[in-house]
Amino acid sequence: MTDLIDYFNPVSIERPVFEHLAGQAGFPHNITVHTESTSISNPGKYKIALFGVPEGRNSPGTGTMKGPDNIRRELYKLARIPGKSKIIDLGNMKQGTTFNDTIAGLTDILTFLLNENVFPVIIGGSSALVTAIDRTLTHLKTKYTLLTVDSRIDFIGDRKEYDSFSYLNSILHNHKSTFDHFINVGYQTHLNDQQVINRFLRRKSELVRTGDVRKAIHLTEPLFRDSDVAVFDIASVRQSDAPGTVSPSPNGFYGEEICLLARYAGISDNLKIFGLFDVDPDLDIRNQTTGLAAQILWFFLEGFSQKQYETPVLSDPHSGRFIRYHVRVTDLDDDLIFVKSNLTDRWWMEIPSGSDINHYVACSHEDYLKANRNEVPERWVRGSERLKF
Repeated sequence: MTDLIDYFNPVSIERPVFEHLAGQAGFPHNITVHTESTSISNPGKYKIALFGVPEGRNSPGTGTMKGPDNIRRELYKLARIPGKSKIIDLGNMKQGTTFNDTIAGLTDILTFLLNENVFPVIIGGSSALVTAIDRTLTHLKTKYTLLTVDSRIDFIGDRKEYDSFSYLNSILHNHKSTFDHFINVGYQTHLNDQQVINRFLRRKSELVRTGDVRKAIHLTEPLFRDSDVAVFDIASVRQSDAPGTVSPSPNGFYGEEICLLARYAGISDNLKIFGLFDVDPDLDIRNQTTGLAAQILWFFLEGFSQKQYETPVLSDPHSGRFIRYHVRVTDLDDDLIFVKSNLTDRWWMEIPSGSDINHYVACSHEDYLKANRNEVPERWVRGSERLKF
């Protein structure tokens, strides 16, 4: 590809009339920003790359093309991110002549960043752009788990041309795709076709309703920990908290809940790509939705700055970082093996694969307690079933 920076227009937003955080306390003061006066020579030296994709085609919400800059204005009003993660704001991707040209360009950008070990944070734009994520990971031959935080499962059985309500069609119907597993957090039964729900359940997908998330939101953290891609649709938030989207719902997550979910995504040491989509400033009220979107990104980045890379050393018995627990369950031939981190208190289950390499499934303390009650945890069953395919 040509120079990465050639794909982007530099950041150009007006300075806020009033700044609540002065000097070095503000968000822009510990990141590098691509502006007309500040060129970027080596994007690969950064840990995280933020960039907007102002694309509203293939979506009924064409105003989403205004989302990136409106979100950026609110993001730059927030506090600086703690820690020393090197972050760059690349600006907004130049729009392609056609929607497919944008998808091709976004695929090039994501491929470059992942090859350079730079974490991409996409500020949409419509969720139809998720197709580029699939193309990127397929090109890199990376088997991946996609987690969506969305009130709807964006799959429509009889629609041929995909859009922001049916981008999963393009993924599931692509026999070359390396898409492996689907997780949805926050779907609402009354907004979804039951046949679509059944279709994904037959694929062993993990679907969690909004009400179940609210009962025990901390149980979603292991889902993020086992995912490669996290896609947040602002329509997963209740309309009173986020009116600026083409498909709002009176029910959904509260602002505080969606920010906590974003933090869970940030601390995941398996995640490779994060995206926030479908903010439509044309439908917003006093920047309420763009302000919440900015805070979602802030909490993701704050979580990222606290990330502990534990998964790569789970199988190392000499690391001294973990405690291993063996639990006998009557219905199983072998003990269930749980691994707990001494540093973060996070839990995993070890799943034998029949080879020398064991697999680990993220779980919760509740799963360990369930095994001690002589019950097989559902996440162990799901993980074992997936290894068979």
